[in-house]
Amino acid sequence: MNQDAHLLIVDDEQAIASMLDDYFRMEGFRTTVAGSGADAIEAAEDSERGRLPRIDLVLLDVNMPGMDGFEACRLIRKRLTCPIIFLTARVEDADQLDGFASGGDDYVLKPFSLQVLGSRVRAHLTRELRRGEDRTAHVWFGDCIAIDYARRTVEISGVRESEQDRAKEPVRLDLTRTEFDIAALLSKKPGRVYDRTFIYEQVWGWNAEGDPAIVREHIRRIRKKFAEAGCGVDPIETVWGVGYRWSVR
Repeated sequence: MNQDAHLLIVDDEQAIASMLDDYFRMEGFRTTVAGSGADAIEAAEDSERGRLPRIDLVLLDVNMPGMDGFEACRLIRKRLTCPIIFLTARVEDADQLDGFASGGDDYVLKPFSLQVLGSRVRAHLTRELRRGEDRTAHVWFGDCIAIDYARRTVEISGVRESEQDRAKEPVRLDLTRTEFDIAALLSKKPGRVYDRTFIYEQVWGWNAEGDPAIVREHIRRIRKKFAEAGCGVDPIETVWGVGYRWSVR
């Protein structure tokens, strides 16, 4: 199973960090504890460079002095692709939008049950295993979009500044984990319409606590990145009153 996974626990409150550390160690996980955003970034760098075992999931407190969890997440995300779960008492939609925009994957609201948190951690790790088993080769859409589901990359090819220019080198989109998961879900069934609730359940998990409306914000960001990379088509079509579909074949 995934109980031997390595968790990075980030919380400036020592009592909470120790409680989480004790619980997940008792459940069979390996853990590293960081007491600040700066310590968490250092741990991510150590993991990236092999000085620390690979980090499989991050539990990240939002309300920390100095560097808060959102800023720490942005910097951690430059080094790690694993799931990042925010632990927070913030419940406003704007806070959740900030969290997802910074590269986070899920929210767990304080106070929380350790058993429920443990289930959420296992669910994310299980989804990571399933994604790792997906070995679909490069798939081309239209003349310029290439998706490699195994390597989790999206590239835009054949981009020209003008008709007289030679084609540039392929541009790789800097998609977050969640953005890639949404693009992958839609593109694997071109033309099929998915409503926001279905997309939310497939990407975040059926038992995730949040608002499916967040899907709209992620799709807006995906479209923006395609456009900024020079893609001449918008691959995601809005079907008004229904949902979204991948429109490029």
